Amino acid sequence: MTPDAPTRPGPDLFQTALRPAQLPTALGGLVPALLQRDGDGLAVKDAVSGHYLHADATLLGWLGCEPGDVVGRNDTALFEPGVAAALRAAEQAALAQPGPVTSEHKFERRGVRHEFSVLRQRLDGNGGRVLLAAVWRDLAPLRRREAQRAVAIEQLEVQQRANEQLRREMQDHTLRDSETGLYNRAHFDDQLRREVDLSTREHREFALVSIELDPLAPEVLALGNAARTRVHEALGRLLRGNTRAMDASCRFDDTRFALLLSGVGLATAHSRMEGLRRQCATQIVAHDGRDIGFTVSMGVASFPHTAHSQDELRAACDQALADARQRGGNHVTLASIRFDPA
Repeated sequence: MTPDAPTRPGPDLFQTALRPAQLPTALGGLVPALLQRDGDGLAVKDAVSGHYLHADATLLGWLGCEPGDVVGRNDTALFEPGVAAALRAAEQAALAQPGPVTSEHKFERRGVRHEFSVLRQRLDGNGGRVLLAAVWRDLAPLRRREAQRAVAIEQLEVQQRANEQLRREMQDHTLRDSETGLYNRAHFDDQLRREVDLSTREHREFALVSIELDPLAPEVLALGNAARTRVHEALGRLLRGNTRAMDASCRFDDTRFALLLSGVGLATAHSRMEGLRRQCATQIVAHDGRDIGFTVSMGVASFPHTAHSQDELRAACDQALADARQRGGNHVTLASIRFDPA
């Protein structure tokens, strides 16, 4: 068997096919349907006079006009002089181009603010007549969507910032003592290890301060735990107020505290801690109608001048604190500077 030959269109099909000259007429009804579907308006003008030859119902609705108010008139009769001039300039620019040209126009008409994107195309008509077709698209729905999108994005960003802030607060809460707001021992030790590593690599110094509450007066002790809590809170505020972002403050227990002063030498650390000691000595804590005072003793050591390792630094700091306690408390003592033999 021989394969079937391809089917070829018969003579009748060619007789019923559209000729090229018939295509514009056949497709003419499609353009208004597409414009109506997309909510666009259509206008056709005489390119020379600028008079409207056609305006569809959508465009007439935007302008608030009847067909008789538009057809046969130009933009000067419909718009304010500035708007009419802008429209005419855009039309002249479109007439000078072989393809479609888009421009945007903003104006107020009868108390309503409008914003349109207008696509213009030159059309060569019969007898050498030149026409200008314009498809008007109302940008108000687009602007509303853009505004809604911007609001939604802003709300999302606000929520993300709030979530991030909450995450940091929750994380920070696990690292801090609830009474004083100071770091706990484990986090402080991590900070100290990082500071030792950084100072060793960059050949810089820092100071470590051991702080101990001097024994409270018997009348304060008689007030119980609530009074001691007020003292701890006050000391925590003073320690936080005397540290920078790169520093760290810590509570070890009911009487022991510590400060890490990044990039600070022994003399500067002593000056700052002497100021803190005076603040503590003059601080008045109110509790149950009574004024409570407290003092602290401090031992200050520095890396690498008084110690060359983390353990040595802690030992030097604690020894300086013990010396301050032996002097009767309410005192700041510096650790001895090491002099290594050549």
